[in-house]
Amino acid sequence: MGTIAIISFILFTVLAAVISYFKTRRSQRSTISGFFFANRTNGFIIIGASLFFSNISANQFIGENESVYINNMSVIGWGISSILAMIIVSEFFIPIYFKTGIRTIPDFLEKRYDKQTKTFVSVVFLFSYIINLLPAVLYGGAVAFSNLIDLSGFHLSYWESIWVFVWIMGLIGSIYTILGGFKAITISDTVLSAGMLVLIIALPYYGLRYLGHGDFFRGLSTVLSTKKEHLNAIGGNHDAVPFSTLFTGMLIVNLYYWGMEQYIIQQVLAAKSLEEGQKGIALTCFAKLLCPLLINIPGLIAVHLYPVLTNTNQVFPLLIKDVLPPLLMGLSACVLFGAAITTFNAGLNSSSTLFLLNLYSPLMEKKGRVLSDKSLLRTGRLFQISVSLFAMFFAPFIIFSKHGFYEYLQKISAIFSLPIFTIIFIGFITKKMPPVAAKIGMFFFICCYVMSEWVFSIHLHYLHTLAIIFVGTVFLMLGISKLYPNQEPYHLIPANKIDIIPWQNRYYYHIILILLMALVFFIFSPYLLA
Repeated sequence: MGTIAIISFILFTVLAAVISYFKTRRSQRSTISGFFFANRTNGFIIIGASLFFSNISANQFIGENESVYINNMSVIGWGISSILAMIIVSEFFIPIYFKTGIRTIPDFLEKRYDKQTKTFVSVVFLFSYIINLLPAVLYGGAVAFSNLIDLSGFHLSYWESIWVFVWIMGLIGSIYTILGGFKAITISDTVLSAGMLVLIIALPYYGLRYLGHGDFFRGLSTVLSTKKEHLNAIGGNHDAVPFSTLFTGMLIVNLYYWGMEQYIIQQVLAAKSLEEGQKGIALTCFAKLLCPLLINIPGLIAVHLYPVLTNTNQVFPLLIKDVLPPLLMGLSACVLFGAAITTFNAGLNSSSTLFLLNLYSPLMEKKGRVLSDKSLLRTGRLFQISVSLFAMFFAPFIIFSKHGFYEYLQKISAIFSLPIFTIIFIGFITKKMPPVAAKIGMFFFICCYVMSEWVFSIHLHYLHTLAIIFVGTVFLMLGISKLYPNQEPYHLIPANKIDIIPWQNRYYYHIILILLMALVFFIFSPYLLA
C-alpha cells in the first residue's frame, strides 16, 4: 500500500470510530442490559447491518475467494442458502426467544430442560468461541493485512507479520469492546456496512477493467468465456461444496448459525420489538444476495490474472493491491480491518455475556453472594482481557492447518455447533423430552463427529456425515424420551420484555428472497453461465 492508501485507511478507520463514539457516548453502559444488549433499543437498520457485518469477517474475504480460485463458485452455497435458514429463524425461532425473554441461548435450555444443560452448553459455547471463533477472525484479518501491507522492509518474515497484525487487531478490538460495549459494536457495524456496499460495486468493476486492460466489458467477456468451470455453483461430489449438501448438513449448520449462535442472535435480542428484529433479518438477507460480488467474484477474476499462485490465500488482498485506486484501497483496508475487529468484538462480547450471566453469576448466587451490575461488569471486562490474550497467542498457529482455511473453520465449528442445534431443535418440537436425553445427545453427537472426521476414514462429505449423525442423535433422544419421559410436559411461559407482534408484510419479502436465492444458483450453473 502506498502513502495515499495508508492515509485513506487511517482516515476511514478514524471516521468510523468517531461516528461510533458520538452515537454511543450517551448510551447506558453501566448496567448488564446496557453493556451487553444496548438496552434493547436497536431498530431494524442497525440490526440488519450488525448481523451482516458480524457475519462477514475477514475469513470470508480470504477463504471464499481462495475457494473460488482453487475450485469453483460452489462455495457460495454457504452464504446464498443461508437466506432460507434466516427466513426459518425469523418465522419460528425468534418469536420463541422473545416470548421467553431470554438473554442467552442457554437460558432457553434452562427453561426447557434444566440448569445442568444450560451450564454444559454455556461451557461448549465458550470453548467454541475461545478455541475457534476468536483466533480464526484474528488470523483471517492478519492474513489479509500481511498481503496488503508488506512488512519485509522491517526484516519481518510472513510468519512474524501474522503475529504483528494479530496483536494489533486483537488489542484495538479488545479496547473497543471493553470500553464501548455492545452499542458501540452495532453502530460501528452499521457505518462499515456502508463502506462495504461501495466496495461491492467498486472491486468487481475495477477488477474486470484491469483484466480487460482498461476495458470493463472485455474483462467481463474473458471471465464469462474462458475457464468457465470456475463459474459453476452447482458443486459435484469432489467440489468444495457439493450441491446436495445444501439440503442436508449445510441447512442444519445455517439454521444453527443464524438461529442459535450466541454472538449472532445477540444482535437480534437487542431489538426494540419482534417486528424490528424480523425486518432486520430480512435486510440481512438482501445484503447476502450482494455478497458474492465481493467475497466470490474477485476469486473468479484472480483465476485469469494469476494463473499460478503458491499461497492461494493471497488472492483477495493481491487483487485489491493491483486493481483498486489508492483511495479505494484504503477503504478496502478499513473494511477488512473492521470486518475482523467487529466479528472479534461480537464474539468477545458474547463470550463475556455467557460467562458472566450463565456461569459466574449463578456460581456467586450459589455461594450466597449477590453482586451488583458494577461488580459483574468489572469481572466481565477482566474475562474479556483474558480471552483476548489467549486468542492473540493462539491465532497465528492456524497457519499450520493442513486443509484450506475456510474448510478448517467449518469443520472445527461443527464439533460445537451441531450438538447444540440438535438439543435445542428437539426442545422446540417436543414437550416431554427429559434433560438426560439432551446431555446424552450432546455427548453422542460430539463423539460420533470427532471419530468420523479424525479417527475413521469415511468417504463421505462431512456435511452429509453431520446430517446422518443429526438424524441418529434425534432417534436416540426420542428413544430415551420414550423410556424416561418428563412427567410434566413443557409449556412456554411468556416473559417477554418487548413488543412481540410479528411483522405483517414479512411473507411477501420472504417469497421474493427465496426466488432471488434460486435465481443466483441458476445464473451460476451449467444451464446459464457455466
